[in-house]
Amino acid sequence: MKWSWKLAHVAGIGVYMHATFLLLIGWVALGHWLAEHSLAAVLTGIAFILGLFACVVLHEFGHALTARRYGIATRDITLLPIGGIARLERMPEQPRQELLVALAGPAVNVVIAAALYGSMEATTGLTPVAELDVMHGPILERLMFVNLWLVGFNLLPAFPMDGGRVLRALLATRMEYTRATQIAATIGQGTALAFGFLGLVGNPFLVFIALFVWIGAAQEASMVQMKAALAGIPVSRAMISEFRTLSPGDVLDRAVDLLITSAQRDFPVVDDGRVIGLLLHRDLPAALTRHGRTARVAEVMRRDFRMVDSHEMLEVAFRRLQACECHAVPVMHGGRLVGLVTMDNIGEFVSLQAAMGERRRPSVPRAA
Repeated sequence: MKWSWKLAHVAGIGVYMHATFLLLIGWVALGHWLAEHSLAAVLTGIAFILGLFACVVLHEFGHALTARRYGIATRDITLLPIGGIARLERMPEQPRQELLVALAGPAVNVVIAAALYGSMEATTGLTPVAELDVMHGPILERLMFVNLWLVGFNLLPAFPMDGGRVLRALLATRMEYTRATQIAATIGQGTALAFGFLGLVGNPFLVFIALFVWIGAAQEASMVQMKAALAGIPVSRAMISEFRTLSPGDVLDRAVDLLITSAQRDFPVVDDGRVIGLLLHRDLPAALTRHGRTARVAEVMRRDFRMVDSHEMLEVAFRRLQACECHAVPVMHGGRLVGLVTMDNIGEFVSLQAAMGERRRPSVPRAA
């Protein structure tokens, strides 16, 4: 994710902090200063928010390490002002696995809350709840209650929260996965409407949560529908079969010419019949600025890329495009480059298939 800084690398997973997270820390510091005009209060507020997000990171590692048990890697974990995001390469395909991965995060928060409770009971004891608020009270006790709040909030039956995935996993044990996703997304958007209404008459922050939940539910439903539409269709039916290539010794000026004179946006780099790299359209402007038009393609091409066979299914190509976060994937057959597949032409293929399906659908005669 852009504007993110790497904080650590734990269990093979990079942990990043987005630049906007600093705004949250600044807001917390300012709030404590305005309330108490004390440096100690500011430092206490920052310590609390950092402790909270340490718990959030552990929550995300709960998801990531449980997913790893099922052979699913995690690209990274990023801290945002709204929480943490663990980017799994894919979601588990079996409902039981998805259920366990979704519940693993809240389970970590339960363990943290129980550990904090046991620690305070054995040492300082607990402060009455009436004397606690977001800014006042022992940090450990506030963290305990925040972890319990995180459990409840994350288990709301709405995407992209864990509860939405739990609901889908339970529904998927009794019905088809796409249908289960549609029902869970509908329930999630209903929850978003409820949040939005409460936000308008009460806490405006709930309106922001409602928007976040509504968009998350719509994206999840759209993604699953896309995967279902691609199932059983070979890559050869949707790939770009007329394409241009570059050689590693070509200059960037050659890529600019091809970009201007053709509809192709991304170019495989081929050397002696082998695909050794990709030059992506989005990488070209920065490469021209940094290296100039006479730089060699080999200097700026991407060497870490995925490939797909023309006989594999479009769903596989779609997953690989997501995993590499690139725009194009070379299509091979018998060790020879035979095409390209991009997110754009997959989307166009699905749209055209849907349109032709509507056209072929028989009309239902109206009653007289």
